[in-house]
Amino acid sequence: MSKFHRFEGDVAAVELPQQFTCPFCYEPHPLALMAVGQVQHYVASRADWADEMGAGKMLGVLVAKDDQGLLGFLAAFSGNLAGRVLHDYFVPPVYNLLDPQGEFKRGEAQITAINHEVERLEQSTELLTLQQSETAMRQKISDEIEDFKALMARHKRERDQHRIAGNLTASEQEKLLNQSRFEKAELKRMRQRLDGQLQEILDEKDTFYRHITDLKARRKAMSEALQERIFRLFIVKNARGEERDLVEVFKPLGTLPPSGAGECCAPRLLNYAFNSGLKPVCMAEFWWGASPVGEVRHHGHFYPACRSKCKPILDFMLQGLDVEDNQLEMPTEEDTPLEVVYDDRWLTVLNKPSGMLTVPGKALEDSLLSRYKAAFPEAHGPVVVHRLDQETSGLVVFAKDKATHKALQQQFENHTIKKRYIALLDGQVPQDEGIIDLPLLPDVDDRPRQRVDHALGKPAVTRYRVLERMDAWTRIALEPLTGRTHQLRVHCSHPQGLNCPIVGDRLYGTASTRLMLHAQSITFSHPASGQSMTLECDSPF
Repeated sequence: MSKFHRFEGDVAAVELPQQFTCPFCYEPHPLALMAVGQVQHYVASRADWADEMGAGKMLGVLVAKDDQGLLGFLAAFSGNLAGRVLHDYFVPPVYNLLDPQGEFKRGEAQITAINHEVERLEQSTELLTLQQSETAMRQKISDEIEDFKALMARHKRERDQHRIAGNLTASEQEKLLNQSRFEKAELKRMRQRLDGQLQEILDEKDTFYRHITDLKARRKAMSEALQERIFRLFIVKNARGEERDLVEVFKPLGTLPPSGAGECCAPRLLNYAFNSGLKPVCMAEFWWGASPVGEVRHHGHFYPACRSKCKPILDFMLQGLDVEDNQLEMPTEEDTPLEVVYDDRWLTVLNKPSGMLTVPGKALEDSLLSRYKAAFPEAHGPVVVHRLDQETSGLVVFAKDKATHKALQQQFENHTIKKRYIALLDGQVPQDEGIIDLPLLPDVDDRPRQRVDHALGKPAVTRYRVLERMDAWTRIALEPLTGRTHQLRVHCSHPQGLNCPIVGDRLYGTASTRLMLHAQSITFSHPASGQSMTLECDSPF
């Protein structure tokens, strides 16, 4: 079966995109949607994959032109499928980790052999015998020392009785003293002898454990070396025809590629296209099946490429293509005025527009803070009291001096500042009000995404109240009782939360014109007067 699939419908009337898709911020092009529909139909027809696909899998499509200018598409899945990476319908991986004769499987076999040896030693009768001998020896030491101490105590009482009775000759007194001296010396000799016997057992056990430790160190070194060798075999190409292995790709970051790098859909699709002489037109990645434990993935929704594993790779592979701008890295229009909701000599409250960073980022200097400093040059010291996500609009408080900043920060730390958000949710929330309590932890493999983790996550609590129900949407008021990153977005979208993503949430839901989340009101005590203040700004949606 050809990897380059023809469209089943008429695509002649579909206007081609002017630029290739930015994989980190996009809305699927109609051609990508048509390709996704065919892939979904094919996957649904594979009853043998139903259980695995139902458990959750990321899939992707890349629309391209062949050397005759005809349109078609490629399909890919992330990781493995049905215990394999090679399937007729999907493009192959950049490097086949499951090749039984390949470098990975050979290296894995050597590491597995060490694993088995470590497991054998840790569960061996030799180690168990040494552990039992140590326990028995410690008990023997305790028993013999206690018995001898009891004997010494009895002899001391007898000597004391002789001394009390009196009439002891000098020779008899010396004899009693010598007995005491001998027994004290004997106790010391007994301790040394028994401790020596115990040490022999401990030395033998330490030698045994050192062997295990040496094996584990060897295993770690082999694993790291294997990882680097494997990533040298992940060779990716860009639109200019240049090739690099993943070690070279990640080298500017000063790190080796993270585990799983190169196994996602986007690198597979682009690499196959470039190696096959196809010209990429657009692409999209979507989730199929249940959401992974702790994460937020909705069946059929589109998602951006992950940043920690994929961004360095795709930044290289997309060189030579005319790619859409990442809207998350585009500055807000320079003539967008600052909307001042409140201002005095101590603080300012602004209404931040959606799409503007609160503070400068790595890829974008323009921010609400930089514009505030330009407009209010009298503000000095730390001025940022709190932040909003780039795509969230609404109220942000800035301090004009260090003392005000400290006082407001203290209110945030004491949870005495109250904030109210308005959100538009994709779906119907059945309960009129309630509390969501889901602890959050950063997803280290896909920052800035957050995940729910009941064991390691930090407490995150949100109170909600439904304001209005529409055909497919719910307007809701949200009050965060804690201030975790992406708290409201995850609590709304997660299956254990409201299971209704915020409209326009490209990380946890479906991209739209903007994220429909607005910080509508904030209540705090004025740092100078102590007066309770409630400031509001209307929701733009």
